Amino acid sequence: MSFNLSLTCLQYTSTEQESVTLKAIKPLINEAVNHGSNFIALPECATSLQSNPEQTKKITTTEAENISLQTFIEIAKNNKIYILIGSLPIKLEHKIANRSFLIGPGGDILYRYDKIHLFDVKLPNGEIFKESETYSPGSQAIIATIEQKNKIKIGMTICYDIRFPHLYQDLAQNGAEIITVPSAFSNTTGPIHWHTLLQARAIETGCFIVAPAQTGHHQCGRNSFGHSLIISPWGEIIADAGKDVCFINTIIDLGEVKKARLAIPSLKSHKRYLTNF
Repeated sequence: MSFNLSLTCLQYTSTEQESVTLKAIKPLINEAVNHGSNFIALPECATSLQSNPEQTKKITTTEAENISLQTFIEIAKNNKIYILIGSLPIKLEHKIANRSFLIGPGGDILYRYDKIHLFDVKLPNGEIFKESETYSPGSQAIIATIEQKNKIKIGMTICYDIRFPHLYQDLAQNGAEIITVPSAFSNTTGPIHWHTLLQARAIETGCFIVAPAQTGHHQCGRNSFGHSLIISPWGEIIADAGKDVCFINTIIDLGEVKKARLAIPSLKSHKRYLTNF
C-alpha cells in the first residue's frame, strides 16, 4: 500500500533581523497551507543569517527564549501541520548548536538534530568559511517518525552533511524513507555540486530527498544558490525552485521508496572487504 504526504519546501532570503525574516516567511507558509500542504520545510538559518561569528553569538538564545521557535510552534499548532525548521542557532550550556527542529501538528517539538559536519572550507576563489568558529558539532544521527495514515521515517541532516554519504547510508539502512537537507548553499559551489550531490544521495539510499534552500543576496553580504529541490528515490528531480523567493510542493508517494529499493537493492548488498593499505 502507498501512503502520500503533501510536502512543501520554502525558499527565501534570510536577513540579519529575525523579525523581518519572520514577516516575510508567514505569507509563504499561509499560501502553502492553502495549497493543501501538511508538511512544510524551511531552509538552514531559517530566520537570520549573520555577517560574522560574534554577531551570531550575540543574537543566539536558548530554546525557551527563541522567538522564531515559539512562532513556528504556534503556526504548526494553529494549522495542524508539521514544520521542519531547517536550523536555528541555539545556546546550550557551553556551546552553540546549529539545530534543526521537527514540530508536530500539536505544537510539540518532536525531534531535534544538531548539525554534525560543520562547513570549514577554503574555496578556490579565496572564499573562506569556518562554521566551527560559531558552532559546535552535533554527535547524534536522527531518524524522526511521524504519523500520516501510517508511520513515516524521516532522516534529518543539514547542508554540508550532504558531502558525507555514510551518514545517508546509515539513515536509509535504519529505515529512513525521506531525508531532509535544509541548506544555505554557497553560490560558488552550488552550480557544480548542489544538484549532483543531492541526486547521488537519493539514488544511493532509495530515499526522497527534500532540500529547502536559502536564495539570493543576503543583508550580511553573502550569496546563496537557491534551487530548493525535491528528488525521487530514483534520482529524478520532482521540483526545482530556481532562484526565486517561492515554494515548491509535491505529493510524495512513499510506495516509490519500496519500488526503487526492490529494483536496485544496494542497501542490502554491502560487502565487507580486505585492503592492502
